[in-house]
Amino acid sequence: MNTVPTGVHIRDARQQLFDAAERILVRDGAGALTSRAVTAEAGVAKGVLHRYFADFDAFLLDLVLDRIARIEGQAVSLHRSAGTGTVTGNLTEALLDLFDPVAVAIVGLVIFRDELRTRLREATSAAGIPVLAEAGAMLAAYLADECEMGRIAADADVDSLALSLIGGGHLLFAGRPDRPDAEAVGALVNTITADVVQRRLL
Repeated sequence: MNTVPTGVHIRDARQQLFDAAERILVRDGAGALTSRAVTAEAGVAKGVLHRYFADFDAFLLDLVLDRIARIEGQAVSLHRSAGTGTVTGNLTEALLDLFDPVAVAIVGLVIFRDELRTRLREATSAAGIPVLAEAGAMLAAYLADECEMGRIAADADVDSLALSLIGGGHLLFAGRPDRPDAEAVGALVNTITADVVQRRLL
């Protein structure tokens, strides 16, 4: 078995462990995720994980925070798309990017582990289920941008729309063997946003 040699930069070891955890989550689910499973999947010595993290929940906390940081990066791209293309198209692409297999599995992990959820609420300011809450905030901010630009109705309830998109999107992607395509996601987005998109023309 390969081991992480002494002197390997912490970021390299952390990423190796994160990648291993994500593979287990996607392949076997949250119930299979243990410290021993992660180190075995990563091909490192058992003590490597605890060299960098106080306990396994601390490792999982950083794993989820890393995914939340990616959502913040997606939020920048979505913000830049406001005013370009179509609202439906931009939201469809955002949901396809957001609900990749790893993200769907991480949401399941957050729901599965009470201690992790508690630590995440202490570490983040978002209310609701971590990851989904940040994703909802991202979509609400984008919809607010489009509202200011006059591409959706001025009285649109962007927070409720975002919640509907995140809830519907998660249900569409979770618990199924095949990944929904852009047409299926677009149909969901269109159903949720059709009213505010059409009324902006009135």
